[in-house]
Amino acid sequence: MAGYYHRIDAIRNAANLKPVLGWRESDSVTAIPHQQPLPAPDVPLLALDTLWFQVAGTLCNIECTHCFISSSPTNRSHEMLTLADVEIRLAEARRLGVRDYYFTGGEPFMNRDMLAILETTLKQGPATVLTNGMLLRPELCRELRELFDRSEYSLDLRVSLDGFDAESHDAIRGKGVWERVMKGLRNLAGVGLNPVITVTEAAEGVGSAEGRTRFLEVIRGFGFARPRLKVLSLFRIGAEETRSHGYEEWERLSMDGLTPVDAATLQCSSSRMVTSRGVYVCPILIAEPAARMGETIADTLRPFALRYGACHTCWVDGVNCRT
Repeated sequence: MAGYYHRIDAIRNAANLKPVLGWRESDSVTAIPHQQPLPAPDVPLLALDTLWFQVAGTLCNIECTHCFISSSPTNRSHEMLTLADVEIRLAEARRLGVRDYYFTGGEPFMNRDMLAILETTLKQGPATVLTNGMLLRPELCRELRELFDRSEYSLDLRVSLDGFDAESHDAIRGKGVWERVMKGLRNLAGVGLNPVITVTEAAEGVGSAEGRTRFLEVIRGFGFARPRLKVLSLFRIGAEETRSHGYEEWERLSMDGLTPVDAATLQCSSSRMVTSRGVYVCPILIAEPAARMGETIADTLRPFALRYGACHTCWVDGVNCRT
Protein backbone atom coordinates (compact mmCIF):
# COMPACT_ATOMS: atom_id res chain seq x y z
CA MET A 1 0.00 0.00 0.00
CA ALA A 2 3.00 2.35 0.37
CA GLY A 3 2.84 3.28 -3.30
CA TYR A 4 -0.78 4.40 -2.99
CA TYR A 5 -0.03 6.72 -0.08
CA HIS A 6 2.99 8.14 -1.84
CA ARG A 7 0.95 8.95 -4.94
CA ILE A 8 -1.98 10.51 -3.08
CA ASP A 9 0.44 12.70 -1.10
CA ALA A 10 1.85 13.89 -4.42
CA ILE A 11 -1.67 14.61 -5.69
CA ARG A 12 -2.54 16.64 -2.62
CA ASN A 13 0.72 18.56 -2.78
CA ALA A 14 0.05 19.39 -6.44
CA ALA A 15 -3.40 20.68 -5.56
CA ASN A 16 -2.33 22.34 -2.27
CA LEU A 17 -4.76 20.16 -0.33
CA LYS A 18 -4.50 18.99 3.26
CA PRO A 19 -4.51 15.21 3.83
CA VAL A 20 -7.92 13.79 4.58
CA LEU A 21 -8.44 10.18 5.65
CA GLY A 22 -11.83 8.64 4.92
CA TRP A 23 -11.70 5.39 6.85
CA ARG A 24 -10.97 3.97 10.28
CA GLU A 25 -9.32 0.56 10.67
CA SER A 26 -12.28 -0.50 12.81
CA ASP A 27 -14.70 0.11 9.95
CA SER A 28 -15.84 -2.38 7.30
CA VAL A 29 -18.34 -2.47 4.49
CA THR A 30 -21.14 -5.03 4.45
CA ALA A 31 -24.77 -5.22 3.46
CA ILE A 32 -27.05 -5.64 6.48
CA PRO A 33 -30.48 -6.88 5.40
CA HIS A 34 -33.66 -6.01 7.26
CA GLN A 35 -31.99 -3.50 9.59
CA GLN A 36 -31.97 0.27 9.82
CA PRO A 37 -29.18 1.45 7.48
CA LEU A 38 -26.02 2.56 9.26
CA PRO A 39 -23.96 5.55 8.07
CA ALA A 40 -22.32 4.89 4.72
CA PRO A 41 -18.58 4.27 4.71
CA ASP A 42 -16.25 6.81 3.16
CA VAL A 43 -13.79 5.69 0.50
CA PRO A 44 -10.63 7.82 0.34
CA LEU A 45 -8.99 8.78 -2.91
CA LEU A 46 -5.81 6.73 -2.66
CA ALA A 47 -4.40 7.63 -6.07
CA LEU A 48 -5.80 9.47 -9.06
CA ASP A 49 -4.80 6.90 -11.67
CA THR A 50 -7.73 7.11 -14.09
CA LEU A 51 -9.77 9.98 -15.48
CA TRP A 52 -13.06 9.36 -17.28
CA PHE A 53 -14.74 11.77 -19.71
CA GLN A 54 -18.49 11.74 -20.37
CA VAL A 55 -17.46 12.90 -23.80
CA ALA A 56 -20.86 12.39 -25.48
CA GLY A 57 -22.88 13.46 -22.48
CA THR A 58 -26.06 11.40 -22.24
CA LEU A 59 -26.72 11.61 -25.97
CA CYS A 60 -26.77 8.29 -27.82
CA ASN A 61 -27.98 7.03 -31.19
CA ILE A 62 -29.89 4.19 -29.49
CA GLU A 63 -31.93 3.77 -26.31
CA CYS A 64 -31.01 0.57 -24.47
CA THR A 65 -33.47 -0.90 -22.02
CA HIS A 66 -30.79 -1.40 -19.36
CA CYS A 67 -28.78 1.85 -19.59
CA PHE A 68 -27.95 2.98 -16.07
CA ILE A 69 -27.90 6.66 -17.09
CA SER A 70 -30.82 6.39 -19.54
CA SER A 71 -28.85 7.67 -22.53
CA SER A 72 -30.93 8.28 -25.65
CA PRO A 73 -31.14 10.52 -28.74
CA THR A 74 -33.04 13.09 -26.64
CA ASN A 75 -31.44 12.90 -23.17
CA ARG A 76 -29.45 16.11 -22.64
CA SER A 77 -28.90 15.76 -18.88
CA HIS A 78 -25.21 16.02 -19.71
CA GLU A 79 -24.01 17.69 -22.88
CA MET A 80 -21.14 16.70 -25.15
CA LEU A 81 -17.65 17.88 -24.24
CA THR A 82 -15.69 19.95 -26.73
CA LEU A 83 -12.01 19.55 -27.50
CA ALA A 84 -11.39 22.71 -25.47
CA ASP A 85 -13.28 21.26 -22.50
CA VAL A 86 -11.16 18.12 -22.59
CA GLU A 87 -7.90 20.01 -23.02
CA ILE A 88 -8.52 21.99 -19.83
CA ARG A 89 -9.01 18.82 -17.79
CA LEU A 90 -6.12 17.03 -19.51
CA ALA A 91 -3.78 19.83 -18.43
CA GLU A 92 -5.05 19.52 -14.87
CA ALA A 93 -4.77 15.73 -15.03
CA ARG A 94 -1.15 15.98 -16.16
CA ARG A 95 -0.29 18.06 -13.09
CA LEU A 96 -2.05 15.55 -10.84
CA GLY A 97 -0.32 12.48 -12.27
CA VAL A 98 -3.23 10.74 -14.00
CA ARG A 99 -2.07 7.59 -15.78
CA ASP A 100 -4.85 6.67 -18.25
CA TYR A 101 -8.02 8.05 -19.81
CA TYR A 102 -11.45 6.65 -20.69
CA PHE A 103 -14.12 8.14 -22.95
CA THR A 104 -17.77 7.18 -22.73
CA GLY A 105 -21.28 8.50 -23.18
CA GLY A 106 -23.84 8.19 -24.66
CA GLU A 107 -22.07 7.27 -27.87
CA PRO A 108 -18.60 8.89 -28.06
CA PHE A 109 -18.33 8.79 -31.85
CA MET A 110 -21.37 11.05 -32.12
CA ASN A 111 -19.00 13.76 -30.87
CA ARG A 112 -17.44 15.42 -33.92
CA ASP A 113 -14.33 16.29 -31.88
CA MET A 114 -13.70 12.66 -30.89
CA LEU A 115 -10.72 11.96 -33.15
CA ALA A 116 -9.08 15.28 -32.24
CA ILE A 117 -9.75 14.54 -28.56
CA LEU A 118 -8.08 11.14 -28.89
CA GLU A 119 -5.10 12.57 -30.75
CA THR A 120 -4.59 15.16 -27.99
CA THR A 121 -5.05 12.62 -25.19
CA LEU A 122 -2.64 10.12 -26.69
CA LYS A 123 0.14 12.68 -26.36
CA GLN A 124 0.06 12.23 -22.61
CA GLY A 125 -1.35 8.79 -21.85
CA PRO A 126 -3.24 5.64 -22.90
CA ALA A 127 -6.86 6.10 -24.02
CA THR A 128 -9.87 3.79 -24.18
CA VAL A 129 -13.18 4.49 -25.93
CA LEU A 130 -16.44 2.75 -24.95
CA THR A 131 -18.73 2.55 -27.99
CA ASN A 132 -21.82 0.70 -29.17
CA GLY A 133 -19.98 0.02 -32.44
CA MET A 134 -22.66 1.36 -34.77
CA LEU A 135 -20.58 4.25 -36.13
CA LEU A 136 -17.40 2.28 -36.83
CA ARG A 137 -17.39 2.94 -40.55
CA PRO A 138 -14.37 1.95 -42.69
CA GLU A 139 -12.93 5.47 -42.86
CA LEU A 140 -13.22 5.97 -39.08
CA CYS A 141 -11.57 2.61 -38.44
CA ARG A 142 -8.69 3.52 -40.74
CA GLU A 143 -8.22 6.81 -38.87
CA LEU A 144 -8.29 4.99 -35.53
CA ARG A 145 -5.65 2.59 -36.83
CA GLU A 146 -3.47 5.52 -37.85
CA LEU A 147 -3.79 7.00 -34.36
CA PHE A 148 -2.94 3.60 -32.90
CA ASP A 149 0.18 3.26 -35.06
CA ARG A 150 1.68 6.70 -34.48
CA SER A 151 1.03 7.02 -30.75
CA GLU A 152 3.60 5.93 -28.16
CA TYR A 153 0.64 5.23 -25.84
CA SER A 154 -2.00 2.56 -26.34
CA LEU A 155 -5.41 3.18 -27.89
CA ASP A 156 -8.08 0.66 -27.01
CA LEU A 157 -11.73 0.23 -27.97
CA ARG A 158 -14.56 -1.44 -26.09
CA VAL A 159 -17.61 -2.43 -28.12
CA SER A 160 -20.83 -3.26 -26.27
CA LEU A 161 -22.99 -6.26 -27.11
CA ASP A 162 -25.91 -7.69 -25.16
CA GLY A 163 -26.75 -11.00 -26.73
CA PHE A 164 -25.40 -14.01 -28.58
CA ASP A 165 -27.31 -13.16 -31.75
CA ALA A 166 -29.49 -10.51 -33.38
CA GLU A 167 -32.68 -11.62 -31.65
CA SER A 168 -31.36 -11.52 -28.09
CA HIS A 169 -29.19 -8.44 -28.65
CA ASP A 170 -31.81 -6.31 -30.40
CA ALA A 171 -34.39 -7.09 -27.71
CA ILE A 172 -32.21 -4.98 -25.42
CA ARG A 173 -30.60 -2.47 -27.80
CA GLY A 174 -33.15 -1.99 -30.55
CA LYS A 175 -34.17 -3.48 -33.86
CA GLY A 176 -31.40 -3.62 -36.47
CA VAL A 177 -28.61 -2.66 -34.07
CA TRP A 178 -26.89 -6.06 -34.18
CA GLU A 179 -26.35 -5.95 -37.93
CA ARG A 180 -24.86 -2.44 -37.79
CA VAL A 181 -22.51 -3.47 -34.99
CA MET A 182 -21.43 -6.53 -36.98
CA LYS A 183 -20.39 -4.23 -39.82
CA GLY A 184 -18.43 -2.08 -37.37
CA LEU A 185 -16.65 -5.09 -35.90
CA ARG A 186 -15.75 -6.38 -39.36
CA ASN A 187 -14.36 -2.93 -40.17
CA LEU A 188 -12.18 -3.03 -37.04
CA ALA A 189 -10.97 -6.53 -37.90
CA GLY A 190 -10.18 -5.28 -41.40
CA VAL A 191 -7.67 -2.73 -40.07
CA GLY A 192 -6.25 -5.10 -37.46
CA LEU A 193 -7.77 -3.55 -34.33
CA ASN A 194 -8.94 -6.05 -31.72
CA PRO A 195 -11.56 -4.49 -29.43
CA VAL A 196 -12.74 -5.68 -26.04
CA ILE A 197 -16.31 -6.92 -26.34
CA THR A 198 -18.21 -5.74 -23.26
CA VAL A 199 -21.34 -7.65 -22.30
CA THR A 200 -23.69 -6.94 -19.42
CA GLU A 201 -25.55 -9.65 -17.58
CA ALA A 202 -28.70 -8.45 -19.32
CA ALA A 203 -27.59 -10.99 -21.92
CA GLU A 204 -29.16 -14.12 -20.45
CA GLY A 205 -26.66 -16.83 -19.52
CA VAL A 206 -23.52 -14.79 -20.21
CA GLY A 207 -22.57 -14.73 -16.53
CA SER A 208 -22.00 -18.49 -16.41
CA ALA A 209 -18.79 -20.25 -17.44
CA GLU A 210 -20.67 -21.87 -20.31
CA GLY A 211 -22.08 -18.51 -21.38
CA ARG A 212 -18.67 -16.88 -21.44
CA THR A 213 -17.21 -19.74 -23.46
CA ARG A 214 -20.08 -19.43 -25.93
CA PHE A 215 -19.56 -15.69 -26.21
CA LEU A 216 -15.85 -16.11 -26.89
CA GLU A 217 -16.78 -18.38 -29.80
CA VAL A 218 -19.20 -15.72 -31.06
CA ILE A 219 -16.39 -13.14 -30.99
CA ARG A 220 -14.06 -15.46 -32.92
CA GLY A 221 -16.76 -15.61 -35.55
CA PHE A 222 -16.46 -11.84 -36.02
CA GLY A 223 -12.91 -12.35 -37.28
CA PHE A 224 -10.90 -11.94 -34.06
CA ALA A 225 -8.53 -14.87 -33.47
CA ARG A 226 -7.76 -13.75 -29.92
CA PRO A 227 -11.13 -12.67 -28.49
CA ARG A 228 -11.31 -10.24 -25.59
CA LEU A 229 -14.39 -10.31 -23.36
CA LYS A 230 -15.46 -8.20 -20.37
CA VAL A 231 -18.66 -9.06 -18.50
CA LEU A 232 -20.25 -6.34 -16.37
CA SER A 233 -22.90 -6.55 -13.68
CA LEU A 234 -26.14 -4.64 -14.12
CA PHE A 235 -26.68 -1.47 -12.14
CA ARG A 236 -30.36 -1.21 -11.23
CA ILE A 237 -30.68 2.50 -11.83
CA GLY A 238 -31.79 4.57 -14.82
CA ALA A 239 -33.53 2.55 -17.52
CA GLU A 240 -32.58 -0.74 -15.84
CA GLU A 241 -34.62 0.16 -12.77
CA THR A 242 -37.69 0.26 -15.01
CA ARG A 243 -36.75 -2.86 -16.97
CA SER A 244 -36.20 -5.02 -13.89
CA HIS A 245 -36.35 -3.43 -10.44
CA GLY A 246 -34.48 -0.97 -8.29
CA TYR A 247 -32.44 -1.50 -5.14
CA GLU A 248 -33.98 -2.59 -1.87
CA GLU A 249 -33.35 -0.45 1.20
CA TRP A 250 -31.04 -3.09 2.65
CA GLU A 251 -28.87 -3.06 -0.49
CA ARG A 252 -26.62 -0.36 0.89
CA LEU A 253 -23.14 -0.50 2.35
CA SER A 254 -22.55 0.23 6.02
CA MET A 255 -19.51 0.96 8.15
CA ASP A 256 -18.28 -2.35 9.49
CA GLY A 257 -14.59 -2.74 8.61
CA LEU A 258 -13.54 -1.06 5.33
CA THR A 259 -9.76 -1.32 5.43
CA PRO A 260 -7.33 0.57 3.18
CA VAL A 261 -6.75 -2.67 1.25
CA ASP A 262 -10.52 -3.04 0.75
CA ALA A 263 -10.81 0.56 -0.42
CA ALA A 264 -8.09 0.09 -3.01
CA THR A 265 -10.25 -2.45 -4.85
CA LEU A 266 -12.99 0.12 -5.52
CA GLN A 267 -12.80 2.25 -8.64
CA CYS A 268 -13.76 5.40 -6.74
CA SER A 269 -10.52 5.14 -4.75
CA SER A 270 -8.45 5.89 -7.85
CA SER A 271 -10.56 7.64 -10.51
CA ARG A 272 -12.95 10.51 -11.25
CA MET A 273 -15.43 11.39 -14.04
CA VAL A 274 -15.45 14.66 -16.02
CA THR A 275 -18.82 15.80 -17.41
CA SER A 276 -20.25 18.99 -18.88
CA ARG A 277 -21.73 19.73 -15.45
CA GLY A 278 -18.59 19.23 -13.38
CA VAL A 279 -16.54 16.36 -12.01
CA TYR A 280 -18.31 13.36 -10.49
CA VAL A 281 -17.04 10.50 -8.40
CA CYS A 282 -17.48 7.78 -11.05
CA PRO A 283 -19.11 6.88 -14.39
CA ILE A 284 -22.07 5.15 -12.73
CA LEU A 285 -23.45 7.98 -10.59
CA ILE A 286 -23.62 10.98 -12.91
CA ALA A 287 -27.41 11.15 -12.48
CA GLU A 288 -26.98 11.66 -8.72
CA PRO A 289 -26.56 15.35 -7.78
CA ALA A 290 -24.62 14.50 -4.61
CA ALA A 291 -22.10 12.50 -6.66
CA ARG A 292 -20.94 15.75 -8.26
CA MET A 293 -17.82 16.53 -6.24
CA GLY A 294 -16.72 19.82 -7.78
CA GLU A 295 -16.07 21.95 -10.83
CA THR A 296 -12.45 20.90 -11.27
CA ILE A 297 -10.58 17.65 -10.66
CA ALA A 298 -8.72 19.25 -7.75
CA ASP A 299 -12.08 19.91 -6.07
CA THR A 300 -12.70 16.15 -5.88
CA LEU A 301 -9.55 14.94 -4.10
CA ARG A 302 -11.37 13.86 -0.98
CA PRO A 303 -13.29 10.83 0.35
CA PHE A 304 -16.71 9.88 -0.99
CA ALA A 305 -19.57 8.28 0.95
CA LEU A 306 -20.79 4.98 -0.53
CA ARG A 307 -24.47 5.63 0.14
CA TYR A 308 -25.99 4.36 -3.12
CA GLY A 309 -27.35 1.01 -4.21
CA ALA A 310 -24.93 1.04 -7.15
CA CYS A 311 -22.08 1.15 -4.62
CA HIS A 312 -23.45 -2.10 -3.19
CA THR A 313 -23.21 -3.71 -6.65
CA CYS A 314 -19.63 -2.46 -7.13
CA TRP A 315 -18.54 -3.91 -3.80
CA VAL A 316 -20.45 -7.20 -3.77
CA ASP A 317 -19.77 -8.06 -7.44
CA GLY A 318 -16.27 -6.62 -7.57
CA VAL A 319 -17.16 -4.37 -10.50
CA ASN A 320 -14.48 -2.31 -12.18
CA CYS A 321 -15.41 -0.24 -15.23
CA ARG A 322 -11.82 -0.19 -16.46
CA THR A 323 -10.75 -2.53 -19.21
